[in-house]
Amino acid sequence: MKSVKSLNIFVGIATFVVSFIIYLFTLEPSVSFWDCGEFIAASYKLQVGHPPGAPLFMIIARVVSIFAGNPSNVAFMVNALSALASAATVMFLYWTIVRLAKKIHGENESPFSEYVRIGAGVIGAMTFAFTDSFWFSAVEAEVYALSSLFTAVVFWAILRWEEVAEQEYSNRWIILIAYLVGLSIGVHLLNLLAIPAIALIWYFKKYTPSTKGIIATLSVSAIIIAFIMWGIIQGTPTIAQKFEVLFVNSFGLPYNSGLLFFILLIVGVTVALIRYSHKHKKPMLNLSMVAFVLIMMGYFSYAVVMIRSKADPPMDENNPENAYTLMKYLNRAQYGTTPLLTGYYFNAPAIAVEKGDPVYYPKNGKYVKIEGSPNYKYDDRFKTFFPRMYSSQSTNHESGYKMWGEIKGKPVTINGEKETIPTFTENLRFFFSYQLNHMYFRYFMWNFSGRQNDNQGHGDVLNGNWLTGIGFIDKIRLGHNGTQPAPMANAETTNRYFMLPFLLGLLGMFFHYRKHKKDFWVVMLLFFMTGIAIVLYLNQPPYQPRERDYAYTGSFYAFAIWIGIGVLALYELLQKRSKLAMPIVLGVTSIVPILVLVENFDDHDRSQRYVARDMGKNYLNSCEKNAILFTYGDNDTFPLWYVQDVENTRPDVRICNVTLLNGDWYIDQMKRKVYSSDPLPISMDNSKYENEVRNSVFVRDDIKRPVDISQALDLVLSDDPRTKLRTQSGTLYSYLPSKQLKMMVNKQKVLSTGTVSADKASQIEDSIIINIPGSYISKSDLAILDMLAHNDWERPIYFDLSVVNTSGLKLEKYLQNEGFAYRLVPLRNNSGEPMINSDILYNRLMNQFSWGNLNKNILVDETLRNTIDVIQLKNNFYLLAQKLNEEGKNDKARQVIEELYSILPIDKYEVSYYDILISSVWYSLSDINKGDELMKTIAASGFQKIDFFLSLGSDFVKSYQRDINREISIMKELIRVAEFYKRQDLIKEIDQKLSSITGKV
Repeated sequence: MKSVKSLNIFVGIATFVVSFIIYLFTLEPSVSFWDCGEFIAASYKLQVGHPPGAPLFMIIARVVSIFAGNPSNVAFMVNALSALASAATVMFLYWTIVRLAKKIHGENESPFSEYVRIGAGVIGAMTFAFTDSFWFSAVEAEVYALSSLFTAVVFWAILRWEEVAEQEYSNRWIILIAYLVGLSIGVHLLNLLAIPAIALIWYFKKYTPSTKGIIATLSVSAIIIAFIMWGIIQGTPTIAQKFEVLFVNSFGLPYNSGLLFFILLIVGVTVALIRYSHKHKKPMLNLSMVAFVLIMMGYFSYAVVMIRSKADPPMDENNPENAYTLMKYLNRAQYGTTPLLTGYYFNAPAIAVEKGDPVYYPKNGKYVKIEGSPNYKYDDRFKTFFPRMYSSQSTNHESGYKMWGEIKGKPVTINGEKETIPTFTENLRFFFSYQLNHMYFRYFMWNFSGRQNDNQGHGDVLNGNWLTGIGFIDKIRLGHNGTQPAPMANAETTNRYFMLPFLLGLLGMFFHYRKHKKDFWVVMLLFFMTGIAIVLYLNQPPYQPRERDYAYTGSFYAFAIWIGIGVLALYELLQKRSKLAMPIVLGVTSIVPILVLVENFDDHDRSQRYVARDMGKNYLNSCEKNAILFTYGDNDTFPLWYVQDVENTRPDVRICNVTLLNGDWYIDQMKRKVYSSDPLPISMDNSKYENEVRNSVFVRDDIKRPVDISQALDLVLSDDPRTKLRTQSGTLYSYLPSKQLKMMVNKQKVLSTGTVSADKASQIEDSIIINIPGSYISKSDLAILDMLAHNDWERPIYFDLSVVNTSGLKLEKYLQNEGFAYRLVPLRNNSGEPMINSDILYNRLMNQFSWGNLNKNILVDETLRNTIDVIQLKNNFYLLAQKLNEEGKNDKARQVIEELYSILPIDKYEVSYYDILISSVWYSLSDINKGDELMKTIAASGFQKIDFFLSLGSDFVKSYQRDINREISIMKELIRVAEFYKRQDLIKEIDQKLSSITGKV
């Protein structure tokens, strides 16, 4: 018995070691895209990341980063933390499966049962270790790996408690669980979802099960979750805020005095109750209070957030340095609220605007009461129970609701116009088809059946679907067997498991139910709470920015338990038929984790990939000294924060995210010096933009000529009621009187600062005209206008392409492409597009920039492909080559094109319209053979796609008529280019193939 126990411990450690080694081999050696750059930068300097924060993760990551030695190794160390946590999760999963398996065998064990249980644990745990979603989080600096570890440990801990529940001091396991739950709050709230399963194990151990008892237990567990989420996490800062206002405003004490008193009050009351429970021998009260104390101890990791925010670090999102701002931070106020039980449909018309609830704002040593966000009252006919189609934030959301919900609606008349109210049936259809099927079941099958590719799917048959790997089944579902032509599919991310993990888990599920119903329902509850319950709570609108499978790894963890138990089912089936049942079963079922490992290795191997880091550096190195760089989203901001904050790249450049610039706290931070970057030239006083003030500024076309920008700002920032627009309700709004603003140009300053070279002095404009096509500008746009008005060409100003494309201020004709960023210059490009300075752009692309091994055999996933598209990398090289060709610098033009295809090999990256443009440059350079070769490659790619579409069958072909027409248009464009350069043989070749296809479509 002792030897088996030692073997069990040894094998558990072995699962940790093996998975950890594989994670290390596939680890991204530097920063990844999305939130990883922000997390690493925040951890390295203990800064304040996006709400609601992850203070415990940052503290642990900070400790880990100390051992990096060199700042360039910090990202690797924090990534390795995820690998370590993931490997530990696998180990605890193994021990969990073994414990649950032991309860199944009970007294009827065969001599080999111990070894079968160990084998089952290994197969279940190692299958999970290499699942798509879990492995993804294991090799990058995100919170989900550490969060999974907390879930694994608390579930294992309650099983340990169950074994010793009748022994003295067994409640120490409950206390440990409470402490871990508290700590997990500082990582992610997903761990709370294990509480119902934990409660059910406790109930089954303590009481004789009954329907009434189970319902009561689940109700209590729901109350515990609600108490932690809304009572502790959100409730304590809410109550603390009331004490804070009382102590500061009424008693004249300094900020945070009320918060301190409230903390002392909690401590005092808790100590008193613990002493009372001990003195009067009330064990449940004592256990509850001790558990509460430990949960609060874990929760108090958020003290780090307030302390560090008070120090004003460079990254201080939402500035949660007092009770008021901390409450907004924890409540994720900037993201808005999501309706759950009742709410309005997305197209509900607003019928009234009411004043928002007053909020307190710290100012001049007091908390000043100001009006909060307005409350909109909607037509009650659009109100529904269980609202799933609620978001009106994006036209994409509306179109997605209509597609997934198949909305026809119920017609109504509103203000004389016809509108439709979605029916409850359509509401449920969206819930089942999109939220449950597309956003959960699809992810589930990715991990246990197979994955088509890593293209983000939106319901079509070509992108992001699950596969079986069984040709005829996939053909029935998708119109093809999952194999797409090379130009369309990223073969690395096509994974086929032939449903083996799914079937083994399904077998284990039924076997578990038959053999041990109590534990089956425990695992089922964990499976539900970490899967479908999250779907219900998140209530996600369609067209998410990225796939969200990483949020459901807890559910996949639970299913992996059944994969392990499925091994026991097969063993029981064979043990009476063969003496070799154990080696046969373990040998056959070991195929499952091996298959998952082999299939997933290539699309999770991020070793040698430095793309996000180098992209961040390229953005910053696109800028001249002391520049201001405006960015827009996650992937054009977080890698920049990382390379600047951690690797100390270009500390002179001020990174200003225009999305965050809509927050008053961020504008305040932009007015501070950071590293060697001086404050941004924003003249507005805080009172002009605090809280909800000037969130939007209306734009009218009263004055048909350009208005001086300084005069316009004076009007907008004036508090005189005569300068405002008054609505019918009497509300006053700031406004701009013209859709054109004029910014005068100081020509001497422009020349002296090097904004324009002396040889172009005669081309300098007297003024820049800023066009505003929309009916309003945001607070972010207002802050940018303020900067433009007061910078006086002192500091270089750059916009990345995402800002150029989305900004309400149109400046394209005055922008100069200098790499990954576009510089504002007082030169006018009559084409209306950004101009090219070939010397600057050539030096950037050919000499200064690095490419993170793009040209090597690294994993090119969807995020990376999208990033290449967003920055229009091919277009940059094309524009430079074209410009050099126009300037007669033909050798340099050839070098540029060759450099492009060495970075983005044509056989590895999908061809695009830019490749057609580049082929025309080859012809212009008289490199006819290279032009022909590129044209043929483009044509072959297009015809491959068309042939594939036509092979789908009539039902599917109709859905892709637009895609077919697009490829045909590309073929016609190839013919047009070939005709222009008189490439008759090429024209004939493409035209013949095109003619043979045209009849089929």
